[in-house]
Amino acid sequence: MIRLLKVKQQQKANENAGRNGPVNRQTAGGLRLHRDISELNLPRSCPISFPNGSDDLMNFEITIKPDEGYYLGGKFLFSFQVSPSYPHEPPKVKCKTKVYHPNIDLEGNVCLNILREDWKPVLNINTIVYGLIHLFTEPNHEDPLNHEAAAVLRDNPKLFQSNVRRALNGGYVDQTYFHRCT
Repeated sequence: MIRLLKVKQQQKANENAGRNGPVNRQTAGGLRLHRDISELNLPRSCPISFPNGSDDLMNFEITIKPDEGYYLGGKFLFSFQVSPSYPHEPPKVKCKTKVYHPNIDLEGNVCLNILREDWKPVLNINTIVYGLIHLFTEPNHEDPLNHEAAAVLRDNPKLFQSNVRRALNGGYVDQTYFHRCT
């Protein structure tokens, strides 16, 4: 049996060596991602772009423009890096826009349960984007990455709103400068 396996592996290697150029096969994760992207049902305020070209579906960006809540009028760019093992593993999502938010730290890491412990292969890109939109309409001080912003939201919502406005319009909140993102 082991000998038969080695013979088959050698035959496959010989077949691949006879071809010109690399074998261009799409992974199961790539096929699923292609389907997810083709079925996206996002609001007009959330455009998607492919900075590496439309041939690289595994890396893309989505801009979120909240239409209600504290972050109304802001524009936030998120990068998605999808591994070949998608959907068994969630995409890596980073916020490229520096934002004063309890669930997004200053390095752009995002605290969203479906990107961590609650991820399931039945979830998709559409679900993640709506989860990100929800973070902007209902920031959560109970599961923070930015503990200072979470404490202000919990203890003084009016100050939190003022800090968000200052950050969105370009300015300092405490010792941190935020570029204008409106």
